[in-house]
This record gives sequence, C-alpha cells and structure tokens, in this order.
Amino acid sequence: MLKLYSSLLYLYPASYRREYGDEMLSVLASVQAEIREKSVLAQAHREVREAVGLLHGAMQEQLRSITGSHGNAMFSPRRMPMRHEYRFPKSAAVLMTIILVAVLFTIEKAETVSHAYANYDGGPLIWVEISVLPAFLIALVLAGAVAAMGWAVIYALRRSGIHRMSEVNPSNAQRSGR
Repeated sequence: MLKLYSSLLYLYPASYRREYGDEMLSVLASVQAEIREKSVLAQAHREVREAVGLLHGAMQEQLRSITGSHGNAMFSPRRMPMRHEYRFPKSAAVLMTIILVAVLFTIEKAETVSHAYANYDGGPLIWVEISVLPAFLIALVLAGAVAAMGWAVIYALRRSGIHRMSEVNPSNAQRSGR
C-alpha cells in the first residue's frame, strides 16, 4: 500500500511534494502499521479512506497552485484550514475598529442632516449641521498618535536588544565567570 501512497503523492505539485512528501509518507507508514492488527474490513476501509484523502488533497493543492489562492471551497464541505498568508497582523483589529467607528459616526451624521433638511423647500442650504472636517481632523490626529506610539514601542524593543536574547549561550557565560 505504501507504493500506492507514494505514487499518489506524484499528483501533488512538485514544490508541495518536496516540502511535505517525506513527512506524509512517514505518517502514512505509521497509519499502515497501526491498522495491521485490525480486521481485514477495517484495513480496507482505512486504506481507501487514506487514498481518497490523498486524492482530495492533491486536487486542492493543484487548484491552489493554479489559482494562487485557496478558492477550493467547492471541494471541501468543511471550513478551510487557516494558512499563514491569511493571518492578519494584530494591529488590523485596531484599524478595523477605528474604521467601524468612523462609518458609524458618518451614518449618524447623515441621519442628523437628513432629519434637519427633511422639509427642505429648495432655498439656500445652511452648512451649520454639516461639520465633517473637524471630526476627520480628530480621527487623523488620533490615528497619527496611535501610529507614533506603535513606532516608539517597536523602536524601543529594537534598541533594547531583546532580539539578541536567542543568541545568548548561558554555558559560555558561566565558563567566563560572568
């Protein structure tokens, strides 16, 4: 069965096979070793399931390599696995919250203007109610302040040498008497 599994791995893109092929074969070998003590029916069921899984995975990876994205929801009834290229930086949540607040503020302002001019008869508009510029300037200043604080934290961490902690070898420090 391992020969069948290894031949099914050739259906995967070459880059994927180079990166994960050995690991997949070792996992499949361990699965095959586990099912040797089970009944023949259970063995056949597990081997068919693994072969179908390999075919399904190969189809998904070929589609991903062709399209460059994970547009494979039509092949998987389950949700797609989280891949590193879909992860957002932690600052994205803050920026999305700021955008949400700005949109809600704009909707509220539009409702106020709509109610103020509900009975508008076509005369000259009075621009007292429309004051978006001060709100925009406040949002811009707040965003600049948040960005400056983020830059200051990153700059301080870089200057503190925290990234060099992984290079410290405690055994060398003890031998030199520090």
